[in-house]
Formats: sequence, C-alpha cells, structure tokens
Amino acid sequence: MSFWKSRKVAVTGGAGFLGSHIVEILRQHGAEVFVPRRRDYNLIHLGDGLRCLAEHRPEVVIHGAAYYGGIWINQMHPGKIYYENLVMGANVIEACRLSGVQKFVGVGTACSYPGYLEGDLQEDDLWSGQTHESVRNYGSVKKMMAVQCWAYKKQYGFNGIHLILTNLYGPGDTFHPERSHVAAALIRKFVEAQQKNAPAVEVWGTGRPIREFLYVEDAAAAIVRAAERYDEVEPINIGTGIGTSIRELAETIQEVSGFAGKLAWNAEKPDGQMKKILDVRRMKEALQWQPPTSLRAGLEKTIRWYVANKEAADTRE
Repeated sequence: MSFWKSRKVAVTGGAGFLGSHIVEILRQHGAEVFVPRRRDYNLIHLGDGLRCLAEHRPEVVIHGAAYYGGIWINQMHPGKIYYENLVMGANVIEACRLSGVQKFVGVGTACSYPGYLEGDLQEDDLWSGQTHESVRNYGSVKKMMAVQCWAYKKQYGFNGIHLILTNLYGPGDTFHPERSHVAAALIRKFVEAQQKNAPAVEVWGTGRPIREFLYVEDAAAAIVRAAERYDEVEPINIGTGIGTSIRELAETIQEVSGFAGKLAWNAEKPDGQMKKILDVRRMKEALQWQPPTSLRAGLEKTIRWYVANKEAADTRE
C-alpha cells in the first residue's frame, strides 16, 4: 500500500506553479489533499493558520507558498518579500506544532546560500556567509524555516524538514514580465520574437553566470519523496547538480523555439550571483533518486505548453 494512501495532506501554495504539481502527484498516490487559499486563510496570521489546521486536520503539511519573483521584483518590493515570507513561514510552522501535525516539509531556495561562494554549494555551506545582495530579502528569511525546524525539534520533538530547491522551470510557470524568472522570461521573449519574425532578442546581462535548472515535475516528485523518506533536521539540496550558463540556456531556448534571429546581450543589466550549483550527493543518497528530465527535454515540454497556453500564461501573476 502506498505511504500516501488516504493520508491527509495540506499543501500551501498548492494552486501555484510548483504546488499544483505536488498536489497532482500526491493525489495520484491516493492522498487526501487540501489546498488552503489566501481568500479563506491568510497564513501571514497565526490565527488563520490554526483555524485552517483545526478545520482540515492534515497529518502532513508541505509549505510551498511564497511571495517571490525574479531580479526585478526583488528590487521593487524587497520589504514585502521579506516580511510576508518571514512571518508566513514562522506562523505555519508554529501552527503545525500547536496542532499536532505529524510532519512539516519546508520548501526553501538556493538563494539562501552565501552569494559569493565558488563551486558546488553543500548543505553545510548554508551559514558560511551572506546571501547575494540581489536576493538577500528572500533567501535569508527562507532559511529561517530550517532554523525553526531545528529549534522546534530540539525543544518539542517537532518533525520538520527543510528542502533547498534550485531554479525551477516548466509548464505552469509565471511568464508575466514582472514576476518571471530567467527561463520563463527567455521563453516568452524567444517565442514572441519567433512569432513576430523579429530580427533580435535582447537578453539581460553578459550570459556568463552559471545556474542550475530543475524541471518542475521532477522537483515536485522529489518533494513528495522527501516527505515520505527524509526525517533529518539537516537541510537537503534538491537539484540536478548540473551547471548551465545563461548563454547556453538562451541558445538552447532559441533553438527549440525556432527563432532564427540574433541574440543581443545587454551587459548594463545585472547578472546576479556568478555561479550557483547545488551539491546533490545527500539527495541522491537519502532519496535514492535523481531528476530524470534533461534540460533540453524539459524546455521542449515547457515551450510546447507555453505556445498552447500563451494568452493565459502571459497574464497570470
């Protein structure tokens, strides 16, 4: 029998990009899944979190809700991003403790790592320096969930784990220009340029930064697997461990989208952190798993989905 059969699970952010894929996998495994919506439960308030858990009694809570975006939104709304994610994470964990939830799964971000470390980022590096200035307001507060789970396990025996995710992309991503991350932003640019037969596409930065990209369905599968199999207080990276330069990413999207024009690099725009790749040895050992979807295959699926759903995808924030 599946671990998830008839198990009650709440997925915050379950109507969003990553969360919707988590919900789909859980339901395929037989779980009874509840997705709290902000109009009914504003999880920034502890009282709403307690009411939500009292009414639905989940055994497992996967906290995927977050207010975030790319470099632009971090520059425009740093205070809102800081406050909402800090308070929401703290209150959801506290509500889980007070409500007797059996397991809490916190979805973190690679932005939490120090911004100037070179090489692959190991879990032990999490506190080795400051986060990059461009994402300090988001990355710093997300890793406080790991601290809270550690403190609560020490004092209360609370079962909470913290997963550190790399950059995601895939069907259902945010393609709105004010909220999109690099892969979705480039997909929109190249698809529109191809459709309009434009001569060139402007790409921000120099193309030199190296990033890691994880297909969203693989990320969701890893989160569900970790919720089932991982119980250690130490955070665990979730990624591919494979680095790709922004230039390589742009050229691959250009090829897959069929755009025949030129790439125009705007070096006056910020690059952000120069290299960010996760060391995924702990993930492979603990979960006995690694992502099955290659970057090119994932981009092909994402571009097909975007072209078929472009009107709705462009307006979704």
